[in-house]
Amino acid sequence: MACLCLLALALAFAASRFQVSLALAVAGGALLCALTVFAIQRFDSAVLLGLLLMGFVRFQPAPTDAVFAVVMLVAALTGRFRLSRVPPVIRLIVALTLGLQVASFVDAVELKEAFQFFFITVYLMVFALWMAGYLDSERKARTLVLAWLWVGVLSAIVSVAALLLPLPGRSFILGGLDGGVRASGLFKDPNVFGPFLVPIAMIVIEQRIGLNRVRLLRMRPLASTLVLGILVAGVLFSWSRASWGNFCIAITVVFAVSSVRQGGSRRTLRAIAVLFGALSILTGIVAATGSFSFIEHRAKLQSYDSKRFAAQDLGWEIGWKHPLGVGPGQFQFYSPVEVHSAYLDTMSQSGPLGLALWVALVIATLVIGLRNALMGRDLYGIGSAALLGSWCGLVFNGAVVDTMHWRHMWLVAALIWASAAHSRSTSRRSAQVRIGAVGAAAPA
Repeated sequence: MACLCLLALALAFAASRFQVSLALAVAGGALLCALTVFAIQRFDSAVLLGLLLMGFVRFQPAPTDAVFAVVMLVAALTGRFRLSRVPPVIRLIVALTLGLQVASFVDAVELKEAFQFFFITVYLMVFALWMAGYLDSERKARTLVLAWLWVGVLSAIVSVAALLLPLPGRSFILGGLDGGVRASGLFKDPNVFGPFLVPIAMIVIEQRIGLNRVRLLRMRPLASTLVLGILVAGVLFSWSRASWGNFCIAITVVFAVSSVRQGGSRRTLRAIAVLFGALSILTGIVAATGSFSFIEHRAKLQSYDSKRFAAQDLGWEIGWKHPLGVGPGQFQFYSPVEVHSAYLDTMSQSGPLGLALWVALVIATLVIGLRNALMGRDLYGIGSAALLGSWCGLVFNGAVVDTMHWRHMWLVAALIWASAAHSRSTSRRSAQVRIGAVGAAAPA
């Protein structure tokens, strides 16, 4: 309940940040009322709308945030917010993290910025907790995967095409922070766009090689190879070195998990063949556009990397000088360059204890994901190998980019938590069936 109250305050604060005319305010209020009615009457359709909007994050709060905030409030009021499906250790870490962030307001330089950053953090943590409880059927899992796949493929096609061709609306499509030289989809930053495509690419690969009992994606081999090639092209043309590393780590983990399962060598060879086909398509695109030299350039250290490293050193120093940190979103008032690390940004915001809690959340989710993968648990067809690989890639990404406010990072975490809950409920049902069978077989 406390989290939901904070979420309501976040909506009110977000609305207060914008200076709008009376007509626009009335229209926005009417739209919000219509969205609320829609969520009450067609709850799952409202969730689908929020998922489809996850590929459009040019500003904060994003349209997807408005949809999911309404959905979560409706879920709480109608008894569809089930925290019991979230592992207790995760709930404890989230509660302690939010409490520590409140305490860190003591040293905040700019309270308005601190409240904005804090409320976004609250929203995303509550979103992950709710999503872990929401995903309780194969139908919902398939809806999520298909929505993410459609958004990812269309974003990759449009952004890469706009990068290479003089399309109408090209300036809007390439309107990210990079000046229009890197694919960013409808994200503000290409460093966010590339990693957004990695988890769904891993899910496609795991579905293709048949690691799961449930097939959520019923695509022919050629279609899955083409889709994977498009997603990988989006990752490549984001020209984000962190997303390249993210992808390589994720695919390595998927292959490793595949190899240790029964029939692993055959599945691994199949996965390599699919990936080779996708990379062949990508190589053709790169060759046709003459992008090999730019890849070589991006693979090297850039001139601004030294400034990033200096900012990270400063974040570490600030955290030790301020035991409770300097407050949410306050690092920008100490350095003109962003810290570019979720770990060191947390250190500067909440001090050593905040960093310890963030690392604990990362490791706890990693352990849950690893256990799911080793035991062959999936989430109604969403494979545990893909989720583990995606989380490992995001863990790496967080070391060189601030990932705390990435919607898809919290979504992957929620899927891992939900997989553990699904496994527990399945085990309980199996045990009940066995007990019932023994009781029926016992002599009267």
